[in-house]
Amino acid sequence: MTRTDLLPDAPPTDTGDADDRFWMRRALALADEAEAAGEVPVGAVLVQGRCEVAAACNQPIGSHDPTAHAEVVALREAGRVLQAYRLPGTTLYVTLEPCPMCIGAIIHARVARVVFGASDPKTGACGSVFALDRAPEHNHRVEVHGGVLAEEASDRLRQFFRARRRARR
Repeated sequence: MTRTDLLPDAPPTDTGDADDRFWMRRALALADEAEAAGEVPVGAVLVQGRCEVAAACNQPIGSHDPTAHAEVVALREAGRVLQAYRLPGTTLYVTLEPCPMCIGAIIHARVARVVFGASDPKTGACGSVFALDRAPEHNHRVEVHGGVLAEEASDRLRQFFRARRRARR
């Protein structure tokens, strides 16, 4: 799922509201792929300039790997593509607020910016439950912007878990 080529219909930068919506729609499409595979519908896209460096969806169930959250899988792929473990100057778009594990990986990778869709009232680590992105102990600060296409992202998650609960009855 890696694309390092310039996307023909990509916006000119990755820092404005319209740009954030563009890339979040890409992440939402990846969330749909996760759901189709029986995973919690979360998608992530790592962008540098106008280039999609890496894209991933949740896969802990299918890969039997509790760390295979969309964010971590995208960071791993970006490291392979860029041949680096630090990813400065990048923006990570993710449909759900990162958890503690994911924000830790994002900070260690030196991602410049995180844009997320839905807040996570159970394990969100960018302000909903924890504010690990702003912990003064970290030597890297990541800019975080939440709520981009939040309703669409939240709806996918609500519908997914509603269907799961119905199936268990």
